[in-house]
Amino acid sequence: MSDVVPAGTVLAQLADLPDGASREFVLGEGSWPPSGFLVRIGDAVHAYLNKCPHALRPLNFLPDRFLSPDGELIQCTAHGALFEKDTGLCIAGPCVDESLRRIAITVQEGQVRLAETLDVAGLERWPR
Repeated sequence: MSDVVPAGTVLAQLADLPDGASREFVLGEGSWPPSGFLVRIGDAVHAYLNKCPHALRPLNFLPDRFLSPDGELIQCTAHGALFEKDTGLCIAGPCVDESLRRIAITVQEGQVRLAETLDVAGLERWPR
C-alpha cells in the first residue's frame, strides 16, 4: 500500500460533479483506504477528508451522500453535526467550532486534481 498520493492525481471529472452535488474519492489503496469528498458550489469546488472531527468516523453511510436534505450544509450521518460547505466549519452538533480537514485541490482542464502530494498516514492523524 502506498502512503503517498501524488500531486496532480485526478479525483473526479468536473462534469460528473454538478452544482450543489458531493462526490466521494478514495485516497490510497488497501482494504479500508481513507477517503475524501468534493462539494461543488457554482464554479468553486471544495475537498475534505471524510472524517468527522467529533468521533473521527466517516461522515456518510451511503456513497456520495454528504449533504443535509436541503443540500445547504454538509451533514454527518452519525451524530447530525452540520458543516458549512465552503469552509468545513461545524455550526451545529457535537463539534461546534471545529472544522473538517481540508484537502488542497485544483480544477484543470475539466478535472479536479490534488494540488499537492498527500501523505495519507499524516492526513489521517488527528488533531491537525
